[in-house]
Amino acid sequence: MSGLLVAGTTSDAGKSIVTTGLCRALRRRGIDVAPYKAQNMSNNSMVCADTTLDRFSEIGRAQWIQARAAGVEPEAAMNPVLLKPGGDTRSHVVVMGQPAGTLSSTNWEDGRVELARAAHAAYDDLASRFDVVVAEGAGSPTEINLRAGDYVNMGLARHAGLPTVVVGDIDRGGLFAALFGTVALLEPADQRLIAGFVANKFRGELSLLAPGIDELTRLTGRPTYGVLPWHPGLWLDSEDALDLDGRRARTGEALRVAVVRLPRISNFTDVDALGLESDLDVFFATSPRDLLGADVVVLPGTRATLSDLAWLRSRGLDQAISTHQAAGRAVLGICGGAQMLGTRIEDPDGVEGKAGASVDGLGLVSATTTFGADKVLRLPEGTGLGQPVSGYEIHHGRFNVASGDAFPGGARVGAVFATMWHGSLESDGFRQALLAEVAAASGRVRSPSEVVFAERREERLDLLGDLVSEHLDVDALLDLVTSGVPADLPLLPPGSQR
Repeated sequence: MSGLLVAGTTSDAGKSIVTTGLCRALRRRGIDVAPYKAQNMSNNSMVCADTTLDRFSEIGRAQWIQARAAGVEPEAAMNPVLLKPGGDTRSHVVVMGQPAGTLSSTNWEDGRVELARAAHAAYDDLASRFDVVVAEGAGSPTEINLRAGDYVNMGLARHAGLPTVVVGDIDRGGLFAALFGTVALLEPADQRLIAGFVANKFRGELSLLAPGIDELTRLTGRPTYGVLPWHPGLWLDSEDALDLDGRRARTGEALRVAVVRLPRISNFTDVDALGLESDLDVFFATSPRDLLGADVVVLPGTRATLSDLAWLRSRGLDQAISTHQAAGRAVLGICGGAQMLGTRIEDPDGVEGKAGASVDGLGLVSATTTFGADKVLRLPEGTGLGQPVSGYEIHHGRFNVASGDAFPGGARVGAVFATMWHGSLESDGFRQALLAEVAAASGRVRSPSEVVFAERREERLDLLGDLVSEHLDVDALLDLVTSGVPADLPLLPPGSQR
């Protein structure tokens, strides 16, 4: 066996969903399967104990989840290139799990040559060790302005001879035009690797969609391998912040959780566990008025602590957080958010911007942060609030606590909690103890719930596996993996005219 590329008409069309579901469905069949994404552009990442390289590695959160769906240990080869946007034209680069400098719009052409080599070598390595590699594309394969240097979509497909299926989101509208156009704009060699389509997020009666699918097959000579329905219970660790939604409470007396939506927010999956609690109203905030009536304000992680702190101040959110804290209400800062809560932030080497930058923090925790070129990657464990807790650390800034009560990965000052540990809220006992503190700060009493985060995650992965197994022709997709794309697929204009 070899592999399959899951491409999409756009970003957020459903590539991650289909890839994750296929990993779980193939695992159930006893197939040794691995996920892969050549290049991820996301500030939502994860640390894995990479036994293949004997070190901690950083990869995109989506590939970490896909590895869980496949029942294998996550590793750097599953996401060999990770770009973490630090501005509109500049990204921090992670190659095979380790920092590798920066890439900007001005040096993109030269930089991606080396990135392509690393990405394709990682794919070849996975393909030598697993029965099937399910590769996820990025954005659209029909970015014709970038095709010459593409190594993520059709560049990867050409490198490995991968049959490719294109996923389209029917919920957005224009599904058939997007699918047809994706194929038609490709050059002939790329078109020959497009095997067919998958429709995602369909609501309604399938018979109403059937005539369009039949016509698409007639026009392109390619089948649709299935239609995934829209499902209200389906949500996964997101890859980016394109569609950040809160999790609204299902009870009337909810604790209100205001998560500040920073411009360069990262690892916002830290609040996913809160979204599973039925008595919490979790929402994203961008203005001081949004914080009114909140029981806890969460300052999440960020890829640009200094600039996001400046944004916070420009909107008056710093004063709103101080007012909230002065009223005795709870504040939780995670990683970059924890650094903002401290007294001072120093960037002597210009890790985040101008060398020698030094700014005051919000001053709610007695701690200073100093940025350094070396990145900390760890999977820490400990106790907090009398409960076992674990998490992961990804940061350049060293958070040095001068005083305050002990708290995992940071410090506590009254109802202000600062931690450098992402993922700590996934530790169930610790989460319940922290929420009890939040409620107490608002003069309320909260009974702990019985939510087990790890079980809920597995339920979501199983649901995805069920949907893919029921609504996609997995046997036909496996035939593509073993036999390749049929040789007689027609070429469509305008690609056929090139």
